[in-house]
Amino acid sequence: MAASSRILSLSLGTQTVSLAEFKTGQNGGLVLASYQTRELLADPATDSTRYAQAKLLIQEMAAASGLKGQKVNYAVSAQQVFTRFVKLPSVGEEQVDQIVTFEAQQNVPYPINEVVWDYQLVDSGDPSQVEVVIVAVKADLLDEINDSVEQSSLQATTIDVAPMAIYNAFRYSYSDLPGCSLIIDIGSRTTNLIFIEPNKVFSRSIPNGGTSITTQIAKEFSESFSEAERRKKETGFVSLGGAYADPDDPDVARVSKLIRNAMTRLHAEIARSISFYRAQQSGSQPVRVFVSGGSASLPYLREFFHEKFNLPVEFFNPLRNVSVASNLNPEEIGHQAHTLGELVGLALRGTSNCPMELNLRPASVVRRQQLARRRPFLVLAGLCALFALTGYWLYFQHAAKATQDVVDSLAPKIGDLKGFETKMSKVRGDMAELKSHAAPLHKAVEDREFWVKIIDDINSRVPADYVWVTSFEARTEAPKADAAPVKGAPKGGPKPAGDKEQVTVVLLKGLYLQNDRNTAVVDDFVNKLSESPLYETMKDDLKRSVPNETEWAYEYEIPLVLKNPISIPAKLQK
Repeated sequence: MAASSRILSLSLGTQTVSLAEFKTGQNGGLVLASYQTRELLADPATDSTRYAQAKLLIQEMAAASGLKGQKVNYAVSAQQVFTRFVKLPSVGEEQVDQIVTFEAQQNVPYPINEVVWDYQLVDSGDPSQVEVVIVAVKADLLDEINDSVEQSSLQATTIDVAPMAIYNAFRYSYSDLPGCSLIIDIGSRTTNLIFIEPNKVFSRSIPNGGTSITTQIAKEFSESFSEAERRKKETGFVSLGGAYADPDDPDVARVSKLIRNAMTRLHAEIARSISFYRAQQSGSQPVRVFVSGGSASLPYLREFFHEKFNLPVEFFNPLRNVSVASNLNPEEIGHQAHTLGELVGLALRGTSNCPMELNLRPASVVRRQQLARRRPFLVLAGLCALFALTGYWLYFQHAAKATQDVVDSLAPKIGDLKGFETKMSKVRGDMAELKSHAAPLHKAVEDREFWVKIIDDINSRVPADYVWVTSFEARTEAPKADAAPVKGAPKGGPKPAGDKEQVTVVLLKGLYLQNDRNTAVVDDFVNKLSESPLYETMKDDLKRSVPNETEWAYEYEIPLVLKNPISIPAKLQK
């Protein structure tokens, strides 16, 4: 990374918001270029406005430093994140994602599609198993936090988890320490415990911090939360207890004892966490303690923990390997160094690979970063499309000119051919006139042959015995209103005057002899006629005389509707 690279880190505490600007030095190390911090309203009653307050304070700090529109790394506090350390059998890399996804679904107490989650493999020191850190945060909560950052004119790049950012800062500053180190990061609402060994890390959050002390003071003195917070900051310290004399001011003595009681309860929680770490996580007993966080500034806090743990206790200094710019006050920065661990850890994410690289990016940040990665390709694709369009335009311009040249060369020939076209058009007109004159004759010939086909077809279907035809009549008439359309009848052609299409009906009349089957011989004849492709039988209008004992032959009438109607002169119709 270039020496002039700018890296912004943002700490979103419950009671303070801090913004730091880092730059990379000539040797690749970090340089703290600027640092600002602002206080939020500490009263828990104002929690609903906390993100709105943070947004205004971030805007103020960004404007004061000229950092608007810059990319920033920030961390989500431990109390808002679900963290779980899971041991898995050693498997191939291709199976890790599937196993971790299953473990996340089993361990995260929310539906997996409602959270943003990430994981990190941790070297457990045991080749037979791997340890995984799974972190998850509610998606709607993360969107609210991210909006307070991005609406203040900064662009989120990396969203870490506060304890893991402190862990990265510790590894960077205290990489040579053997044994187990315990960082006690005392914040406003929670205390984060981070156990660090050469090949192991474990964190746990305790819902006990500076706010609980302020609440006890407010209750003891029957005053507002803000007044109790002011009293704690101005006169509060951890009572030394034992043979040490109390302060002369009784109110100060009461406050110091309240703080000591709160720290005693916190120590008990820490002791239980150490036991849990050793028993459940196979961890080692801490050999040193580091204190950090805003509430670690209470006087005599380090002495208190030294007395309780009987271990070396010192303030965590994440600036051991970080340079401070000349425009900053080294003494002032040194007094606040124990509160800068999260900021340094976030800055390290922009300079090199870190031991813990979690990133809880909301969907909006993922989309923006994907678009940023694709932007060069989109620009290149746009340029390629522009060049392609330009090439097509030049090609069509050349083709148009070539076409015009050909057209100009063909113009004399076209004039000659137009004379032939005129002659051919006259011949076509004469042919059309002759066809119109010949059409009636052609139609008459067709009609004459048509009736021959009809008569031959009927004759071929007359039974050999008992039935003969005596009369053949043809007429045109309108179809019945409920009659089905004739199958195969043409839809076009000339129509006589009237609303309905005319049909041609052939009425067969004849006699059938007395026989054993009676009228069945006529029915057989009708069925044979129904098979014809030239006409259809109107079975509903079929008429036949009933045999009796006085006659030897009986009449029948069979109406046939031609499938192709034919015009019949009126004088020929009966």
